[in-house]
Amino acid sequence: MEIQTFGVIGAGQMGGGIAQVAATSGLKVILMDISDEATAKGMAIITKNLQRNVDKGRLEATEMAAILARFTLVTSIEDLAPCDYMVEAATENEALKFKIFEEMDRVAKPGVILGTNTSSIPIGRIAARTSRPEKVIGMHFMNPVPVMKLVEVIKGIATDDETMKLTWDLCVKFGKTPAEAQDFPGFIANRILMPMLNEAIFTLYHSVGTVEDIDTVMKLGMNHPMGPLALADLIGLDTCLAIMETLYDGFKDSKYRPCPLLRKYVEAGWLGKKTGKGFYTY
Repeated sequence: MEIQTFGVIGAGQMGGGIAQVAATSGLKVILMDISDEATAKGMAIITKNLQRNVDKGRLEATEMAAILARFTLVTSIEDLAPCDYMVEAATENEALKFKIFEEMDRVAKPGVILGTNTSSIPIGRIAARTSRPEKVIGMHFMNPVPVMKLVEVIKGIATDDETMKLTWDLCVKFGKTPAEAQDFPGFIANRILMPMLNEAIFTLYHSVGTVEDIDTVMKLGMNHPMGPLALADLIGLDTCLAIMETLYDGFKDSKYRPCPLLRKYVEAGWLGKKTGKGFYTY
């Protein structure tokens, strides 16, 4: 199937970024969220990102106008019916994703691939909520999507080869480098990354070091571009907790136990950069 119209569910940080790279690659994009306010906010960020590229000489103003003209903003999942490919980029909540995939499956044309940007939930579990498990696949972009080159592509146990190839080729069309991961909780990226962030939080919890000292050690000692606590704030502490819980539930291994301090911050509404407070104050 030729992909001409690309649907994205969720106009937040990840969904908006995915929509931006899809439109930049020449596809028509239908961007859906629960309200006009949410889609407008997502579109404002996309416009700001593109304008920054124009200001820096990376993009012509005419190209920016052409990219923006490819967008259609909607608030009903029914409006995604014309799409040739759909990607869900909602919050990392299993029950929510199950519900969205049931709706995607209902409105999508026969043969349309349903992708998920989940960062940890097994693809087979999501695919089982649809009548087309062979057309469900993980398409896990990195944050920020327009900048980061990697996309983890994850086949579920039922995903067919055609779905894998089409998704792989789509990643390349978007200017990304795909990497295949097997369908286990956390896949590759977050199975490695999140326990490291969680251990940094335990290090703070046990008063081994301050927030600043922990991040300084990892930046200067390990040559990381940013410290693990700052990175957790950027990702969102609620997302970090959700992924750690998925790992812990999936493997039943105590090494994936979320740090109590992480849970405490999330319960307090200190979710990181998006709320203005996490391990740092913004």
